[in-house]
Amino acid sequence: MSRLRIFSDSNPHRVEFESYAHREISNKLEEVGVRFEQWQTHHSFESGADPETIIQAYRSDIDRLMEEEGYTTVDVVSLSADHPQKAELRQKFLNEHTHSEDEVRFFVGGSGLFSLHLADKVYEVLCEQGDLITVPDKTKHWFDMGPEPSFIAIRLFTNPAGWVAEFTGTDIAQKFPRFEIG
Repeated sequence: MSRLRIFSDSNPHRVEFESYAHREISNKLEEVGVRFEQWQTHHSFESGADPETIIQAYRSDIDRLMEEEGYTTVDVVSLSADHPQKAELRQKFLNEHTHSEDEVRFFVGGSGLFSLHLADKVYEVLCEQGDLITVPDKTKHWFDMGPEPSFIAIRLFTNPAGWVAEFTGTDIAQKFPRFEIG
């Protein structure tokens, strides 16, 4: 079940707001410029499924988003708990960073935890199957796939080279809850 929790960036132990309702999550995130949608997932895929087959299954939604936002490239990332580099891959994005373009993820299956540092708040967004999130460019955030990752996500880009993480050097991400569900 998708979830939004909001914390003060100075108090990771007190939740100021929490919701499991998609409409409420979407509205709260829209207030801070973050797109959050629920797409229909009529198809079931296993980790390692053919990326082109996954993309074709969601082609109409992908094309709509590409036309609306100007994205030019799409790919699929798939990670399972038996991946030999899961610990290194998890660690890669656990520190606060930004990107020079939007980070767009549609969760075809599984889940992951985005934490967005906006002004003096941290918006923790648990994304699950059917969720689309767009983290605007230059937004401070971190991503946790958990110790036993299990997700398939479609990614959209304007320029994949713009998706390189630029780390802020702060330790804020270490102070907030981790995604411990595999």
